[in-house]
Amino acid sequence: METKELKPYVVGMDIGGTNTVFGIVDQAGNVVCQDAIKTKAYPVIDDYVNAIGEKLDVLIESVGGKDKIQGMGVGAPNGNYYTGNIEFAPNLAWKGIVPLAKLFSERIGVPCKLTNDANAAAIGEMTYGAAKGMKHFIMITLGTGVGSGIVIDGKMVYGHDGFAGELGHIIAVPDGRECGCGRKGCLEAYCSATGIVRTAKEVLKNSYEPSTLRNVPEEELTSKDIFDCAMAGDAIAKDIFQKTGELLGKALANFTVFSSPEAFIIFGGLAKAGDLIFKPVKEAMEENMLPVFKNKVKVLPSQLKDADAAVLGASALGWEA
Repeated sequence: METKELKPYVVGMDIGGTNTVFGIVDQAGNVVCQDAIKTKAYPVIDDYVNAIGEKLDVLIESVGGKDKIQGMGVGAPNGNYYTGNIEFAPNLAWKGIVPLAKLFSERIGVPCKLTNDANAAAIGEMTYGAAKGMKHFIMITLGTGVGSGIVIDGKMVYGHDGFAGELGHIIAVPDGRECGCGRKGCLEAYCSATGIVRTAKEVLKNSYEPSTLRNVPEEELTSKDIFDCAMAGDAIAKDIFQKTGELLGKALANFTVFSSPEAFIIFGGLAKAGDLIFKPVKEAMEENMLPVFKNKVKVLPSQLKDADAAVLGASALGWEA
């Protein structure tokens, strides 16, 4: 049987609630060139596909044209590996079912495969980062939402319908805050970048304690502001990270009993907070861990550069497109 020779490049793209990053990746796993757009700037899906298409045309031309591209891989919230659709993503403007792989395949002119954004990051981490050589781990992405990618026996877990691993939507606080998915108390409503801002607003509203966070207009407050204030020693900001870390740590203890991972790899904006988030996460995880799993599970930061992890992971799908 004749083996088909691979073309030298693939396109990898990560769709986040805030930014969409895309790039050209070679067979060695180098991101040769990349670009980005603001996801929220395109509430109409056709406009979004065209805006990226125009930028991708330039990148593809720079490596020798479409004939050099094997395929395209996309990581997206609520991305279904089996259908190529984004389905009912709470943090994206496009509602319902969006046939994204089909739209990009038609626009770019190369085959396209799609998966959940956290799964894409997990594949990137397993191939190039902190999970290299691991057969059992769980990727947790802390961005606009909370995503997860579960790897068991060295394989991504997709489940029967392609949606396995929505750990951001376990109920962390019964009857708690409303989540973008329409339910109450999801982990995502507390431990995402959006969730930590909601916590800060609640704390500031319910207390008179002085805090440098009060110098930032409420509607402009970001997770980066909370981090900066915490690093400068602000007691309220530090406590917000403590509370967020405790909640996430308890959730990780719960996840452990299901698949007994060697490690949790934490990726995304909040992971950059270092010990502010990792210390309370590890402590709460061990405190709430079933005894048989105590001191067996590592909590590690991603080893891949922000954009690269998800772009590289998504690009891995491009080789099989």
